[in-house]
Amino acid sequence: MTYEIYIHVPFCLRRCGYCDFNTYTAVDLGAGASRGNYANMVVREMELTRRWQLDHGIEEPAADTVFFGGGTPTILSADDLVAMLDAIRKTWGIAPGAEITTEANPDTVNEYYINRLAEGGFTRISFGMQSAVPHVLRTLDRTHTPANVAAGVEAANRVGLRSSVDLIYGAPGESLDDWRTSVCTAIDLGVNHISAYALTVEPTTKMGRQIAAGTLPKPDDDDEAAKYEIADDMLTAAGLEWYEVSNWARPGYESRHNLGYWRNVDWAGLGPGAHSHYNRATGNGNADSDATAHGLRSWDIAHPRLWGTAINEHRIPWDGSETITPGENLEELIMLGLRLREGLDLNLINRAVAASESNGETAPFRHIDPAELRPMVNDGLIIIDSATDRVIPTRKGRLLNDAVIERFFDLAGI
Repeated sequence: MTYEIYIHVPFCLRRCGYCDFNTYTAVDLGAGASRGNYANMVVREMELTRRWQLDHGIEEPAADTVFFGGGTPTILSADDLVAMLDAIRKTWGIAPGAEITTEANPDTVNEYYINRLAEGGFTRISFGMQSAVPHVLRTLDRTHTPANVAAGVEAANRVGLRSSVDLIYGAPGESLDDWRTSVCTAIDLGVNHISAYALTVEPTTKMGRQIAAGTLPKPDDDDEAAKYEIADDMLTAAGLEWYEVSNWARPGYESRHNLGYWRNVDWAGLGPGAHSHYNRATGNGNADSDATAHGLRSWDIAHPRLWGTAINEHRIPWDGSETITPGENLEELIMLGLRLREGLDLNLINRAVAASESNGETAPFRHIDPAELRPMVNDGLIIIDSATDRVIPTRKGRLLNDAVIERFFDLAGI
């Protein structure tokens, strides 16, 4: 069994124009949800979560991975991050060799901060680089410089922390050469993991409003596809292999935490708006984490003040939860599996179909025969590993991932 912990830190120094995450720039959001007290509140949520798990017969193993995301986790003191990690160790335990990651804004860390993380048990740091081109960083409302990123990576290297950097492509005004510069700069940092995400513009963000008003151009799908191909070519040539649609790593340096999400393991999400997922939430704790499991998904209250109020009232701060039916599990297995280089396991899919039948699902889900996938193979979207019955998306299939998923849904009768 695999168990993961995610901690959401909702604070930022400033809100980037493209950001639609659950983040806030205020220092104190009420009900104890302040920057100075946040670690204490999260520790209290751990206690409530652990009690809920035990009340529902869920005995989780020691955490295999821990991930601090945001927001900007490193807006808190390094001691606060270490204190939350220590509380996880006391509440659930941390498995030997566990991966412990924090995201970091390059502006908020220095050598002392990174040394403290390493001393406290962190093993990995993910820097929000986004771009190496000043005018692109300005468009994204990022305040750091490429030199800040390099200094952070060098400090992490000195204390043995693994580093990753995140890039964003498709920003208004970013040329193909700008993007090549960013990818080349990231490679030259010598990191063993790089993520590259297409810019997604939400209408409620500052950038969304600027695009709607015509003061910024709308991202172009063809431009983003070209930039994805540039990244894939450059990163592959540098020895980093794609292992998920938006992630490349040298062998052995993949993000184990994110792989857990894509493999549908159990995780507890702590902090405002964080999501949790349990494959074994059946009331007796005995269901296996596989295609036949009945699971549960929950999500915390999004606003920090209301989240804090629930904790102060000794209530687990959920805004809602839902049972994952076998049919919904089938959808998730398809969507997640088709993002991975390891591929979608057809045997797992067909067991999920059988589980939906035994559960009395009314939808006529269908088993998928590899022969039915031949049109997608001929279209250059997928390849099939006949030895393992796994379906692996090609680069064209990665670029057209949504379309590939829809075709699988049609075959499965979803």
